[in-house]
Parts: sequence; structure tokens; C-alpha cells
Amino acid sequence: QVQLEEFGGGLVQPGGSLRLSCAISGHTFNRDSMGWFRQAPGKEREFVAAISWSSIIKYYADSVKGRFTISRNNANNTLYLQMKHLKPEDTAVYICNAGGRMADGNYYPRDEYWGQGTQVTVSS
Repeated sequence: QVQLEEFGGGLVQPGGSLRLSCAISGHTFNRDSMGWFRQAPGKEREFVAAISWSSIIKYYADSVKGRFTISRNNANNTLYLQMKHLKPEDTAVYICNAGGRMADGNYYPRDEYWGQGTQVTVSS
């Protein structure tokens, strides 16, 4: 059974940093793209960042470009999201996805492989 589990969320002040991890078990996604999404209360899930299997290609939402960095470690099947200069509008549940497809600046998630999410709250 494939499981994706996010870690690293929490409460942080504006301007602060957090590093999220997504640990994957039950399947190796070394040849697949992966991505991060987020969902704020009352809003639809939105794309945050995606990374190709080789880490050569990365996509970011305009709202996080220059502040967030996506990375992965294929040896331990883990996806990361380093978040800096956090803003209150970054407050959301952050969810990882594996096995999606990257094309033309878009990441198309694979419906079978979602994590449960980790809460990130940016507030003073």
C-alpha cells in the first residue's frame, strides 16, 4: 500500500521559515515527478511546486517563486519544500502528491497518491 506522509508544519511568524517533508512508502517514485499543493480554509486546492524525477526541472506558483524551494531525495523516497519569508497568506494545509505529470509549466497530479497534509500557520 502506497503511503505519503507530510511532516514539518507548524506555527511560524511572518518572515519565518519552515521545511516540509513528504515521506513515501510502499512504492518508489524515482522515475516520477512529484509536487506540493496547499489548501486554505474555504478555498480550493492550489498548486505550489513540482519537481521532475531528476530534479532538473522545477515549477513554482507565482505566489511562492523566489521564496520556496522544492527538492527531493530519491535514495530515501522523500520530497521536501523549503519555505522562507513566509506570509500570512501562505497559511494552509500543505499536501504532497506523487507520480504526476509535468508539462508546459503545469503539474497534473495523480489522484491515487496524495498525502493527508500538514498544517502551516503564519501568524504573529
